[in-house]
Amino acid sequence: MKIQTNSPWAWALALALGACTQFGGAEASWPPLAKKWFDRAEASYREGDVEDAEHSIGNALRVMPREPKVRLLAARIALAELEYDRAIQLLDGVTDAEARSVRGRALWYAGQVDRAADELEALLSDPEVRDGWAVEVAKLARRGTGRKPFQMSGGMLAVVEMPQVASTALVVPVEINGEAALALLHTGTAEAVVDSGSGREPQWVSLRFGERVEVKDVPALSKDLSGISRQLNAPIKMLIGVNLLRHLHPTFDFTGGQFVVRNFEPPPPPHATTVRLAYVRGGGMLLRGMFGAEQTAPVASLLIDTSMSFPLALDDGGWKKAGIDSRELKSVPNVKGLKQGTLPLLRIGAFDVPRIPGVHGAPVKEVEQGLGMELDGLVGSGLLAAFRVTLVDGGRTMWLEDMPAEATRQAAPPPELPEGVEPDPDEEPAPEEPPADAPKTKPGKGAPKPKAPAAPGVGGAKPGATSGAPTVPAAAPAPAAAPAAKPGKPAAPQPPAGN
Repeated sequence: MKIQTNSPWAWALALALGACTQFGGAEASWPPLAKKWFDRAEASYREGDVEDAEHSIGNALRVMPREPKVRLLAARIALAELEYDRAIQLLDGVTDAEARSVRGRALWYAGQVDRAADELEALLSDPEVRDGWAVEVAKLARRGTGRKPFQMSGGMLAVVEMPQVASTALVVPVEINGEAALALLHTGTAEAVVDSGSGREPQWVSLRFGERVEVKDVPALSKDLSGISRQLNAPIKMLIGVNLLRHLHPTFDFTGGQFVVRNFEPPPPPHATTVRLAYVRGGGMLLRGMFGAEQTAPVASLLIDTSMSFPLALDDGGWKKAGIDSRELKSVPNVKGLKQGTLPLLRIGAFDVPRIPGVHGAPVKEVEQGLGMELDGLVGSGLLAAFRVTLVDGGRTMWLEDMPAEATRQAAPPPELPEGVEPDPDEEPAPEEPPADAPKTKPGKGAPKPKAPAAPGVGGAKPGATSGAPTVPAAAPAPAAAPAAKPGKPAAPQPPAGN
């Protein structure tokens, strides 16, 4: 399993969530109580605790309801909770660049295309503003006059089979303007992206899933996706970003190989945990977990990027919270600057997921700088592959259904070998593990001795799991970089592209 940290997803994060300028205020003259609440709200938002940030900024607003700086932070928090109307209302009459940036995003994600075009063009008229997302979306919005994005028609739902093209990549068959294609679920970008082979300019497209559900007027940016296609050894023609994904009421099940699209809100599964999500600047999918099962365990703030195939990528602070010194992690063979280890336990909702393979050395810091936040790391498709995942309530809620351990082990990819190394045809395959309810045989005459498990996170090893806990597919070491990726082997990570 490889981490994909080169230009496509780094470009997507920078473009989709772009940087915004700050404006100041005479905070020294504020009432002390308002200043304390504001500082707490700002700190909580920066650390990804949107729930506490909302509570704190509400108290600050009660003391200083007309202060522009308080209203701006309240609008940013409302945008993270997908409360678009509230974000727009809070910024009524505020016309600086930061306010226009937040308001423009709220109008766009609310589907108010014409007003979004006006707001984003006004933002870009400021010579000090550099916002790549706003540049592209302003074009889309101006060309989309009169459109209502993401209109669904056809059947009530569509179920399509997800091909397993490489590692845990979440690839979905789709028709784009009537032509069959493959799309990649990519929560590292806010907008849908189509391959630039059909034109360099952003465009409005029509999608069809399983010949049953059609989604009309989908706004899509344009980008050369050939690099991703080479990594996955599959002709990827589209990235399904967060804004589109939320509108599909989707379920994706890597183990079962199914992707479900609905035009209605599904009922809750009988056995699932509920995870609340927030969206940084309306497009960065953020979840909160805990590095342990105790109530006092450190909290984890993690951005979900399904283009990354490692289960987890943590920075120094994230590994420290988990009780591991990042200096003690082992290097990933043939990949400079990347280390690997095993996270003892991560609690997500009500699930305790033990022994998760993770890496250190991914550009988490660059993502933090682009978002203006302090994250602990990234969640990749390698972790979500252990669950059946459903998004509801416009994307605010994620249901995770625990997959049977046997099914997850079957879905885990075989160990990958370094470039130029072929498997030994005479080597006997490892014996299959007996089912949990099989009678146990004590070692002795006529019985094979128990074989010590391989180290988790390398080769084809399976991370351990407690009874009833999800099992995360193990990560394989990344091969050395090559001009073109071989089947099932994405190229080694490259330095992220500039903003």
